[in-house]
Amino acid sequence: MNGADALAGNGVSLVRERALALRVQRGLERLYRLVPAADVGDFVRGADPGERETLLVREAAEGTLEISVALPALGADADIDLLCQLIEGVSHFVYLAERARWGRAATQLELELQAEVDKWVIIAASIRRFDASRSASLRACLYERVAYVHGEGSELGERYRIANEAAHGFVRRLEREYVRSARFGRLQAELWHFFHLGQEEKLRLGRAA
Repeated sequence: MNGADALAGNGVSLVRERALALRVQRGLERLYRLVPAADVGDFVRGADPGERETLLVREAAEGTLEISVALPALGADADIDLLCQLIEGVSHFVYLAERARWGRAATQLELELQAEVDKWVIIAASIRRFDASRSASLRACLYERVAYVHGEGSELGERYRIANEAAHGFVRRLEREYVRSARFGRLQAELWHFFHLGQEEKLRLGRAA
């Protein structure tokens, strides 16, 4: 990845998580028509007990970025929360890699908002015969039946709530305008457009839905 180096790695652990993270990364890069970045697995470390997905970024000498993505182990049972954390971490990595490639800054809210949309994108792509009904069920799971770690009124709590609400509005519009009529080519074009927008334009699209 241009302008990015790994922090301390995690040896040969997290094999399953690293493999899935790479699949998510390449899927997002294809959808958004990006130049493939370095394998996200090389930047992954195991999250500490009780730690959720965390992205650490540090600017080093000559403006290069050092990136580390902490991911919790997926475990034996399918857990959508753990899967969503993995998708979020990969989404952050992809978004930062692309912004760094173009020399563009990215806010924390941008990262969270894009990750909220990418969760729907990745999980939707794994559902056979995806339609408006399945989209509505997934949307409710991701954006309505949620619990926040950080309290309302806190800086982090507000950021996550704003990202959730804007992503929910945007996905609801995608569902209404493209999924119901099975216009998946147009859906992909709209997702590509959204990815390349800045924070204010992303928020505007989410709030206008």
